[in-house]
Formats: sequence, structure tokens, C-alpha cells
Amino acid sequence: MQHESLRAGLIGLTGRPNVGKSTLINALVGRKVSIVTHKPQTTRHRIMGVRHEPGYQFVFVDTPGIHLNAKRALNKALNRSAASILDDVDILVFVIEALRWTDEDDNVLRQLRGRKNVILVVNKVDQIKDKERLLPFLAEVSGHMDFASVIPMSALKAGDMAPLLDELRKRLADSTPFFPEEQHTDRSAQFTIAETVREKLMERLHEELPYSLTVTVDQYVVEPPKVEGRGNGLVRIGATIWVEREGQKAIVIGAGGSMLKQVGRAAREDLERHFDKRVFLELWVKLRESWADDPRQLKQLGIDEQ
Repeated sequence: MQHESLRAGLIGLTGRPNVGKSTLINALVGRKVSIVTHKPQTTRHRIMGVRHEPGYQFVFVDTPGIHLNAKRALNKALNRSAASILDDVDILVFVIEALRWTDEDDNVLRQLRGRKNVILVVNKVDQIKDKERLLPFLAEVSGHMDFASVIPMSALKAGDMAPLLDELRKRLADSTPFFPEEQHTDRSAQFTIAETVREKLMERLHEELPYSLTVTVDQYVVEPPKVEGRGNGLVRIGATIWVEREGQKAIVIGAGGSMLKQVGRAAREDLERHFDKRVFLELWVKLRESWADDPRQLKQLGIDEQ
């Protein structure tokens, strides 16, 4: 049941690629709603994650990292997706990396100038050995614009969430709830499946290949237990991994199917935890030439959603 008196709002997370926005949204929501890898541009979609507290509902919007010099249709689509939230949210959280300010950060900052309710999060402070270097950096970035607050933190440490959540609570407005209490994301089970498979591919493949892949779900069937009261049933999944060039298929499949087996095993284990059911996962690898350079194919694959 929802609380009668509620303060709620849309909170956009923005920043350049690889500053930890997806790690942060997962920590704030308290469960995994966005995939995370060490590679930049892991996030390709606008994803909402919902945190429920007595009297409060935080709707966080994770977006692809905004990057400079986007040449491929895929990269242009990701930039559009990231920029589109700036006018749609009540509060913006601009995430940067401690002791690192780049041209791409400058590019994001230009898009934020003149906006109110922008909180600057300086992430990854746990990676700084010489903490004395942090204070001058915080003073410098604080001068870039009139931020509502500047918060140094580590998205990997649950205890570091408190100052940011305190700031957000102050700025949430009286509202009806956006989502029911049992819902923690706006995304479907099929989306979670496709993203989980893509996460496992990105973790294992190198150089440019992860950015030439996408995943679609062809089959998603939830079967009840064969004997009532014994087990939680089975989720039967079929998914296709799309590559851009014929030579990439062999790499994704691996010698004797070894890479595909690794990816399938890791994805299945994650999905079994997510669904709390046994999972039967079947993967195929197929060719879709130059999909990342073709706006029409991006729409067909559900990536350019604006």
C-alpha cells in the first residue's frame, strides 16, 4: 500500500562514459537495475530505477554517457538518449571522477549551465590514495557552476549514499507515486535478459568487439513447477547475439563453442538469482551487417528509442 503523504521526483544521472553512473543507480535503488562493466559506454538505454522509502519515492534515470565526436549512428543515438532527459527530470545528478576532469566533462557541463537543482557527485574517491589532493580538486570543480551541492563519494560503498539521499529528500516535491511499491524499474524481464547476456559478453570480449554486439530475446516462457509446492518453476529463454561482420561470429562462439558456453553459464546464473527460478538459456549468434551505423536498424533493435 502506498503512503498517503508522499514526496517524489525524477532524478537524472548524467555524465561522460565510465564515471560510475550505473554502479551508482544500482546502489541507490538497492538492487541491480543497470548492467555494469569496466568498459565505457556499457549503458545504451535510458533506464529508470525506483527507490521506495516511507514517505518518499526516488525515480532515478540512468542514461548512456555523453561523449564527444560521435560518428557512428549508435553513438549519436546514445548521445540523444542522454541529452533527452535533461528537460524531463526534477533534479540532475552530474557524476564525475575524482581528480579527473576531461573535455567530455566540459561538454556535459555546457549542457547543464543555467539549470537549477544540479548536484555534483565526485565519484571514485576510494581510489585516491593521497586524500590531500582531493580538497583542491573539489574547490576547483565547485567553481565551474552554481551547484546545489557537491558530494564526494564512492558508489561502491553503501555508507556513502546517505549525504546524496539527504540532499535529494530536500528537493523532492509533494506528488502522487510514479510506480507501485513492488516495482523497482520501468524495464521488462526481456530487457533484463538481453542486458545480462550483453554484460557477460562485454566482460569477456576485448577491444572494439563489445560495441559491435547487441542482443535480442526471441523466447521468454515462464513455466510453473511440475509438482505444486516443489520448486519455483522454470524460465525458458532463447536469445540472439547480433554481430556486424562474419569474422566476429567465430570470436563470439569461441573454439568448440567455449566462449558462448562461458557467456551462457554466467548469464544463466545471474538470471536464476534475478528470477528466483531455474533458467534454461539458449543462445544463437547471427550476422546483421553494419547495424551500429544504420539508424533504421537501431530502431528495429530498440536502441534508438527517442
